[in-house]
Amino acid sequence: MTARDLISETLPPLKMTDTGNRALAWMTDFQVRHLPLVDDGQFMGLLTEDDIYDFNNPDKMLGEHTFSLRKPTVKPAEHIYEVIKTAVNLQLTVIPVVENEEYLGVITLDNILKYFAQTGAMIEPGTILEVEIPRRDYSLTQVAQIVESESAKVLSTYVTSPTDSEVIRLTIKLNIQNPERIIASFTRYNYVVKAHYQEAEYIDTLKERYDALMSYLNV
Repeated sequence: MTARDLISETLPPLKMTDTGNRALAWMTDFQVRHLPLVDDGQFMGLLTEDDIYDFNNPDKMLGEHTFSLRKPTVKPAEHIYEVIKTAVNLQLTVIPVVENEEYLGVITLDNILKYFAQTGAMIEPGTILEVEIPRRDYSLTQVAQIVESESAKVLSTYVTSPTDSEVIRLTIKLNIQNPERIIASFTRYNYVVKAHYQEAEYIDTLKERYDALMSYLNV
């Protein structure tokens, strides 16, 4: 999945002839804090709420104001992980997709969330385990072998662990509802199962974290 595939079909860019008040109205309607400003197909930068609040007269057209805009972008061929990295590092609610200064569209956080929600691993029922493994012992091949030895399958995995940590926290989606035997097998290999969730419980947890992220970005 690349940035081009995630471009929103509903969020329009601002034009120089739009007013600050229109920009604020769109930010409210689309629940974002940033909007791309485009002039004749060229990306001019991201306009923020703070930029508009600094205007002396928000009823004036954007082209009549003097301001300096940031230009964070991703290229259309960049992977979704690079898109997420850009959004998180720069605390963006939208990520412009630009190539050779030409504006192609914008990606919203909702686009990213919907992508992950629609992947096969999320749709298929199962169980999620959060496992801590000593970094020196980490082997995804071994993890898969342990799971498959109990007649189960790994549907997806991802790692969340600081680079300076001595342990890796691995989140694993399994295709089974009852993980007790797999948990016991992990324990025999000195893997620590920190938590496990049934599908509905984990989706609720993800929603809570997403809502917390949106609240943070809207501060």
